[in-house]
Amino acid sequence: MARACHYFVALVVLAAAGPAAAADPACLSQDQRRAAVASHRAIPLARAVRDIRRRAAGAEVVGARLCYHGSDLVYVLTVLGRDGKVIRASVNAASGVVMDAH
Repeated sequence: MARACHYFVALVVLAAAGPAAAADPACLSQDQRRAAVASHRAIPLARAVRDIRRRAAGAEVVGARLCYHGSDLVYVLTVLGRDGKVIRASVNAASGVVMDAH
């Protein structure tokens, strides 16, 4: 039951951020994300998610965007921790290195 409540909270947070995220000109569209992965400018999202899940056992990635941070492509992941806290993690999309998690 508590897990379901945590998912509900995460969905509410994502719903509130959704329109702003979609309008962010620094973030790529789905077609642009596919092209970035196909041209090897970005690792597949599944790899970034796997790396985050390894660092935070039991965490669930509930949202993901691929955005420019300066001239670098960065996955911005919204992660629901085991404790129910929502954090943002940034992963360098070229190298897969986790840059920040807060």
